[in-house]
Amino acid sequence: MSAEINKEEEVQERPFNLGLTLQLLGYLKPHKGQVVLAFSTIVVAAVSSQVGPWLTQIAVDDHIANGDWDGLKWIIAAFFLSVAVQYVAQYAQTLVTGMMGQRVMYDMRRDIFAHLQRLPLRYFDRTPLGRIMTRASNDVDALDEFFSEGVVSVFMDLFTLFAIFGFMAYIDLELTLVCCTVIPVIAISTFYLQGLAMKAYRELRMRLARLNAYLQENITGMEVVQLFNRQLRNLRDFDDEHLPYRRAEDREIHFYALFFPFTEFVGTVGMALIIWYGTGSVIDSRIELGVLVAFLQYIRRFFRPIMDISDRYALLQSAMAASERIFELLATEAEPEGGPRREEARHARGGTIEFRNVYFKYDPNAEDWILKDVSFKLEAGQSLALVGATGSGKTTIVSLICRFYDIQAGEILVDGLDVQQWHAEDLRRRISIVQQDVFLFSGDISGNIRLGEEAIDQPAVERAARYVNAAPFIERQPQAYAQAVAEGGSTLSAGQRQLLSFARALAFDPQVLVLDEATSSIDTETEQLIQDAIAKLMHDRTSIVIAHRLSTIRSADQILVLHHGEIRERGRHEELLKQNGIYARLHRLNYSSS
Repeated sequence: MSAEINKEEEVQERPFNLGLTLQLLGYLKPHKGQVVLAFSTIVVAAVSSQVGPWLTQIAVDDHIANGDWDGLKWIIAAFFLSVAVQYVAQYAQTLVTGMMGQRVMYDMRRDIFAHLQRLPLRYFDRTPLGRIMTRASNDVDALDEFFSEGVVSVFMDLFTLFAIFGFMAYIDLELTLVCCTVIPVIAISTFYLQGLAMKAYRELRMRLARLNAYLQENITGMEVVQLFNRQLRNLRDFDDEHLPYRRAEDREIHFYALFFPFTEFVGTVGMALIIWYGTGSVIDSRIELGVLVAFLQYIRRFFRPIMDISDRYALLQSAMAASERIFELLATEAEPEGGPRREEARHARGGTIEFRNVYFKYDPNAEDWILKDVSFKLEAGQSLALVGATGSGKTTIVSLICRFYDIQAGEILVDGLDVQQWHAEDLRRRISIVQQDVFLFSGDISGNIRLGEEAIDQPAVERAARYVNAAPFIERQPQAYAQAVAEGGSTLSAGQRQLLSFARALAFDPQVLVLDEATSSIDTETEQLIQDAIAKLMHDRTSIVIAHRLSTIRSADQILVLHHGEIRERGRHEELLKQNGIYARLHRLNYSSS
């Protein structure tokens, strides 16, 4: 966990990255039409919004000063026309950019979710779920502001600034240069204060990820928290996580509180310069009164885009902090797909599994091997039982057959082909696993059996449920197979969830069936109901059984006894009993009470 946190801090300290910004802007490519439309409306809105002071200058100098009331009517009409054009353009710009931002966010969330599904299990083993959720939700929301407000608004402010500067320079260049004397002060203060604010914001995002990870872990384990009365202790631990987050937020607020009043102060100084210099110019007849009136309007507008750009700069920096971590996630190497798709693999029956001198450890840098020189062969249609103490490597063998992890040495063959050469989808389609801890998705019972597989229709779902004796409890539900299932299957008993997992496994008609402690969570009566179903499932299928209850593996064609990652004994039930070794000792312990 500490290593992951340190890595997170390294990401947070990265400076502003132009390449990262271009990578973000790459998400706009599929929406070029909307981008062009948005920028067109920006230009129209920026120019039309700055026509007013120029019209004021014309009205004062050319019409009001000369008493030309008829000419003034056309100036008023032109002013209202510019306001109408500005309103329509800003409405169109807001609508287009908002829709474009939502489409971009859809693309990004889809990319993140699709990539998460392609990541190897090793990534999820070392990354807290709360941190992954922060990437997919909070960080994407930060980028939503970047696309819907940040990018287009920055260009809106830039075009507005150019329009103001253009009108000012057209009216009087000398007075325009006086206004520009305060720009260096604004620029220096902006980059300095925004840099401090961004440093605080980056820490804020890091603290939020840690806080989300802590919340997710404790809410998921609420039953244990209440069982062991850890509420007060967890509250103190929550403060340890939350207080640094609050302090980082306080620092960010502090820097923003400094920035905006300072910018307003500099803007006031700029206006004072215009009044001082412009009044003298009017008195000396170097400029007309209308020019000074127009500049007093423009100077108030001149600093607003600068302040907005500064604020957008913070938004862009926020997007950098979020995008650094999102693109780091997207750059995480996906699980290799393996060899090419083989159409015949979907239909050909088989199931031969062979391990040849396999060595494996989850952490490549660890010293101890999880599996050491494991070799065995299981012919198609035969059954294999894995026996051993907790941590001996039984479940690891199953994970390696499914190629959830890659081995460091040796070979694993499925139907004579190395698992690395199988396409992952073809390989896993041949295997169904009934696990000890069954996971059910929110939805209904039928959906949890077919898991979205279109080839499995409703009659097939019902046949599978009847075959494993799950139909009686399903049909007792108010809506039968359409009965709603809560997240994780919390509304069902452990035995009912296990029966559904058997129906799920059967519905996919696997060539290799794995029972990983599949009956450990089932009461004796329910276990008796499914023992005959297990026998039917295993018939003519390659089967691997992992169980502490030796009664479930007595009839296996081959039994492997694992100890500290090595195969210590192998054979059938009677043969192993005669050896009077580890298996015989486990057998005596199992039946000592009887």
